Amino acid sequence: MILHLSPADWLNLFLQFLSLSLLAVGGAITLVPDMHRYLVDQQAWLSDAQFNASVAIAQAAPGPNTLFIGLMGWNVGLNAAGGPSAGWHAGLLGLLGMTLTMAGMLLPSASLTWLATRWAYRNRELRAVRAFKLGMTPLVLGLLAATAWTLASAHSVPRTDWPLWLVSVLSCLLVWRTRIHLLWLLAAGALLGVLGFY
Repeated sequence: MILHLSPADWLNLFLQFLSLSLLAVGGAITLVPDMHRYLVDQQAWLSDAQFNASVAIAQAAPGPNTLFIGLMGWNVGLNAAGGPSAGWHAGLLGLLGMTLTMAGMLLPSASLTWLATRWAYRNRELRAVRAFKLGMTPLVLGLLAATAWTLASAHSVPRTDWPLWLVSVLSCLLVWRTRIHLLWLLAAGALLGVLGFY
């Protein structure tokens, strides 16, 4: 598939993903139907096979599930160059497509998060902000407990799982009763795993 994309087409690709990012309430994967409508049905920049492969490869690969967006942009760029056999030109256009789709998808959410956390920090003494933070504690504890349950249930020998349950309960208590940041607990858990304690 060989495409002829103008600068306006590249801008439209970026703007499409920029607008889609504002709708990603359930995560980027919930926007796959509209991405398909735009990239395959409306613009014909990707084939059905390329679109499906982008989603499948990214979901099977380790890392964030938004990688499929970058793969779609990469494939649009490769198609604009005439395929992977077009040499370094294909690689450059693939990088351009990947950059535009990922930036379009991530810029609004990252900007909103940055602005919201700055506002919350400046207004941390407001009753509503304190109530929100206190209300998030049970949610974090519940998610931590659900993660522990999922990971511990994956083992086939329940009698040997007691170290995992102990680390999970201690982590919940530390999150609940102290101001230790959750990332420090994740790092400690990783270190225990590396050292063979589970």
